[in-house]
Amino acid sequence: MKKLLTAVSVSAMMASATFSSTALAFEQKIGVIDMPTIFQNLPQREQVAKKIQGEFKERIEEIRAITKKQQGLVDKQKRDGALMTQQQKIDLVREMESLKSDYQLKSKALEEDGRRREAEERNKLLLTVEKAVNSIAKSEKYDLILQRNAVAYISKKHDISAKVIEKVSKSK
Repeated sequence: MKKLLTAVSVSAMMASATFSSTALAFEQKIGVIDMPTIFQNLPQREQVAKKIQGEFKERIEEIRAITKKQQGLVDKQKRDGALMTQQQKIDLVREMESLKSDYQLKSKALEEDGRRREAEERNKLLLTVEKAVNSIAKSEKYDLILQRNAVAYISKKHDISAKVIEKVSKSK
């Protein structure tokens, strides 16, 4: 009989411990952030875009000048083509092809460099956002913060994206 009572007592304590640990698991404070919304609403995003545009302004103007020159040659060919000698036509076509290859080379380089710079600046912003998320998590005692796209459903009350935007905006 004592063994039975002991076994029942031990079972009851184990069940109680299991239920209490399950209850503790549900008491965790969980938050969620929506990264696309955060990045879209950051005031620094516009500053970064202007900065990058300024860095590449000369190269953009150079490509525009090439385009304008190409258009001028096309217009000249249409306007004066019938009056040109064969050699002038050949020279004009060669110049147009040279401009076309120059345009392709420079525009591709500009595009690649622009993407690289945007990625660098995006990574800097990402670090700032990460610091803000960690700060909010520590100060408000969150146990877990997930990205919105990793969760099928979560209540709006757990979304801390606005707090992150506010904190990052203040850290300009």
